[in-house]
Amino acid sequence: MLVNRSCNILIVGLGLIGGSYAKGLKKIGFNVSAIARRQETIDYALEHEIIDEGSIKPNPELIGKADIVVFALYPHVFKEWIGSYQQFFKPGAVLTDVTGVKSCVVYDIQNMLRDDVEFIAAHPMAGKEVYGVENADEKIFYGANYIIVPTDKNTPEAIELCREIALLLQFGSISTLSPEEHDQMIGFVSQLTHCIAITLMNCSDNEKLVDYVGDSFRDLTRIARINENMWCELFLLNKESLLKEMDKFLDEFKSLRDELAAEDADGMKEKMKISTARRALFDKK
Repeated sequence: MLVNRSCNILIVGLGLIGGSYAKGLKKIGFNVSAIARRQETIDYALEHEIIDEGSIKPNPELIGKADIVVFALYPHVFKEWIGSYQQFFKPGAVLTDVTGVKSCVVYDIQNMLRDDVEFIAAHPMAGKEVYGVENADEKIFYGANYIIVPTDKNTPEAIELCREIALLLQFGSISTLSPEEHDQMIGFVSQLTHCIAITLMNCSDNEKLVDYVGDSFRDLTRIARINENMWCELFLLNKESLLKEMDKFLDEFKSLRDELAAEDADGMKEKMKISTARRALFDKK
């Protein structure tokens, strides 16, 4: 096993996902340190035993002893961080991330990184509609999907190390995609769904809706409580893939609308049958 309890793990960015990584890894015996922007974040994580030590600055000693570094930063901040502080990594350190887009990040990071340090990209498909280390919860990873996103610059050992981290955190299905495949897929299963939730909540300003809705509306709009800075950046960085998925959705929605207008019950029922069959595949996992 490449990841053992003697490994020092550094989390850079201690929000919900970074905090949940820290909490899960510390719980199973790793020495976990963190770098965050606010002292309140570090203080909370120390007080609640989410990390062993932390800093609000890129501390060379903290960075230099890390065997594995997990980056939970906005994409542009991630690239800036590597450009400014990579000299502090120990030779042989392995870096990974939780970033929601890959093509615009992975190649840039790998091209600027020192030859004696390796970056293997990953994407934990987990989260909640709340933010911050105060909401860190390693249980969000249990049974969730995890995607490893290697390039031809990655070694088999780094890919396996990333897979071991996913297993230690109790993810369910572990998949491997190229950066381009990842971004096309994420444009549909994540970004488009957030677009739909946002649009639904912008369709009506009736503040009394909360008194009328049932579970279907609540389920559809749960992710409409959104971090506008992060998601706007992710949408723009994956613009081409997301626009393609939005156009396909608009075409399919218009088709359903036209069937309704024409009172084409057979056409609508066929769409519903397809929807039911495809959704049933999720229940088998």
